[in-house]
Amino acid sequence: MNRVVVTGIGALTPIGNDVETMWENLISGKHGIGEITKFDHTSSKASLAAEVKGFDPLRYIEKNELRRLDLFSQYALSAATQAVEDSDIIEKIEAERFMVCFGSGIGGINTFETEHEKLINGGPRKVSPLYIPMMIGNLAAGNIAIRFGAKGPCTSVVTACSTGADAIGSAYRAIKHGYADAAITGGSEAAITILSVAGFANMTALTLSKDPDAASLPFDKRRSGFVMGEGAGALVLEEYEHAINRGAKIYAELVGYGLTCDAYHITAPSPEAESSARAISDAFVEAGSPEGIIYINAHGTGTPLNDATETNAIKKAFSDDTTNILVSSTKSMTGHTLGASGAIEAIISILALTRGILPPTIGLNEPDPLCDLDNIPLTARELKAMLAMSVSLGFGGHNACLAFREIRS
Repeated sequence: MNRVVVTGIGALTPIGNDVETMWENLISGKHGIGEITKFDHTSSKASLAAEVKGFDPLRYIEKNELRRLDLFSQYALSAATQAVEDSDIIEKIEAERFMVCFGSGIGGINTFETEHEKLINGGPRKVSPLYIPMMIGNLAAGNIAIRFGAKGPCTSVVTACSTGADAIGSAYRAIKHGYADAAITGGSEAAITILSVAGFANMTALTLSKDPDAASLPFDKRRSGFVMGEGAGALVLEEYEHAINRGAKIYAELVGYGLTCDAYHITAPSPEAESSARAISDAFVEAGSPEGIIYINAHGTGTPLNDATETNAIKKAFSDDTTNILVSSTKSMTGHTLGASGAIEAIISILALTRGILPPTIGLNEPDPLCDLDNIPLTARELKAMLAMSVSLGFGGHNACLAFREIRS
């Protein structure tokens, strides 16, 4: 089996439009939550979101191309461009061995809403001929492949909130088993729209808090739902020998991927947490079950059911021996970026591992007794971990876990 390493990273988030800005805000405990500005939220139950701020797509995309891209594809291309430039892989890989696996949980809902309004107000002839290629969820992957001439496998994963993690896991397995030498992978989401916010709010998934500083509260007994976020995360994964032979910078090695399903309910996690625990333990075992400190970037949405169930899953995965387990939810700062979250949080996990600083769970002033792990409350912690794991859990019972360690020769 091939070894798989990370040679490029890129991020566009509510707390920074590049990796370094995001990281500085994370370890400083700064959140990106505020009143929704993307639409008039007067009639909306939820009034807060974690929006990307100051985004200039022209830094990454030609002006005449923009009109052909929904915002989720713009975010994806921007993060992917950052990661590819960071990796310096262009012209150093065969096009046929260069793959893309990039997902979105919801896809082009901005385009969907815009074109539906045209249909209602003006009839079918008013609908744009670009409607379909802008709206469908696989076009983030397709546009990335076109941009970088990646002629290997090109796939798009849709597993709700575990989309980004599963895209990375799928690319990892493809490289591990020899189907590609490198991959651009990750997830993107741009779903802060009146329709999607209404849908999530009406199913009681979103917090209705009016206070940005007390809205996204993972593991806190005051938590009342998640704050919707947006953005994209992108990684370049590469076969180890290929990376070494071209003298690539290597961030970390991806050493484990667990993937299971609750097969329980369309939105609620299984309270027994057997399958989510198995996803975590599968990734840990594939990583070699190392001894030492383990950092887990939790799914940690701030919903009453998720956080307690995830705590239970972590305990079960490690047979209740959590002495060396440290957990945080960076959604306390980024909000829940849905299909992008697994990719953004994979990048955060890699940086926590390699820089020896574990980001905090901010807002955790009243810990829930049901969430009784060391959830790194309020402030970042300087600590070197042996392994970093990123957990993602999605509607439909999707459970995913990625495991990273520093590179060893």
